[in-house]
Amino acid sequence: MEMLYNSDSFVVVAFQIPVEGDSTQLSRGGYEIVDKFARKEIYIEGALAERFQQGVQDLVAQGPNPEAMDEYIGSFATSAQQPVLLH
Repeated sequence: MEMLYNSDSFVVVAFQIPVEGDSTQLSRGGYEIVDKFARKEIYIEGALAERFQQGVQDLVAQGPNPEAMDEYIGSFATSAQQPVLLH
């Protein structure tokens, strides 16, 4: 687990989960996106996670722009259904 992004609006955490195969060590993972204002989160993996990662890389290549990054992350967070619970 690695925190990749933390703003006033969102937190993005990357997960890499090791999966043992027959002869090689495989891994799978995804991203957890937490919307701080809506107090909801979503976990994405697979093709959706790859699309998210590519979009983030494109934004980073354009240079620092926190507003654009929050807007992009927010487009994924709109699907969040899981409420954030504190223990």
